[in-house]
Amino acid sequence: MVRGYRLTVIGVLLLCSISTFAWDYESQEAVTGHAAQLRVGAQFNKKWHNGLRLGIAEELYFDVYNSLVGPSFHKSYTTLDFGYKPIDYVKFDLGYTLKLLGPDSTWSDTKRSDPKEWIRHRVFFSVTGSYTFDYAKVYLRERVQLDMRTDSVNLAEQNQYALFLRSRIGSDFIVPGKPVKPYVWVELINTLNAPEYQQKDGRQFISSVRTQAGVKWRVSRLSSLDFYYRFTYGYDRDINITKKKGYIQLTEETLYMHSIGIAYNFDW
Repeated sequence: MVRGYRLTVIGVLLLCSISTFAWDYESQEAVTGHAAQLRVGAQFNKKWHNGLRLGIAEELYFDVYNSLVGPSFHKSYTTLDFGYKPIDYVKFDLGYTLKLLGPDSTWSDTKRSDPKEWIRHRVFFSVTGSYTFDYAKVYLRERVQLDMRTDSVNLAEQNQYALFLRSRIGSDFIVPGKPVKPYVWVELINTLNAPEYQQKDGRQFISSVRTQAGVKWRVSRLSSLDFYYRFTYGYDRDINITKKKGYIQLTEETLYMHSIGIAYNFDW
């Protein structure tokens, strides 16, 4: 009995020591930025009666203001995804995204000429559960996302294959007799495999909090427009390990992003 109690106490102490573990960085600084962004996009969906869906989408992001790197073309996403909705309350999505990163003030001419520096790949899988009330549909989406890069990186500083968990809760509101559908959602993005030097207090961390409000306007039987505003709180931990004695530098980067967007959707 006493032996079991002692083992329990030792286990609790070990867990506490792990959870409070943190690296001692030789250099540490914090950088905060603010940005305003314009987003435009288009999505085309083919749906079948058996619950299958095939979609292709293109999104372009432009920073009209960025206090850290100045205004520029930010990035583009080209996405191909497959969806399956076996019942009214649950749907599954599997997709691939080609990401093209825009230039910023940190790029050198050498990096500009190497496509590996500005091409990224993403695959994702998500499960969405929803329930419809009289005037609203509430849903929860859990998405596992893998971001891949093919350029050379220091794996002690950052991942070549970065895993994230994206948790989104939202609601679409029904306006009887009107071709508009207001909506709102909130999403948390959490790292799953950040390198140990990059972890916060020895743990994975929330890298982004996003909230979006908008309205979808059905302009015809097959076409609709989506107007929205998004606020993003982004947080990153940039690690630099010098060759001399493994000198570790940490830069905590916080970005507050305001985005205005419009997207065209075609469903048939």
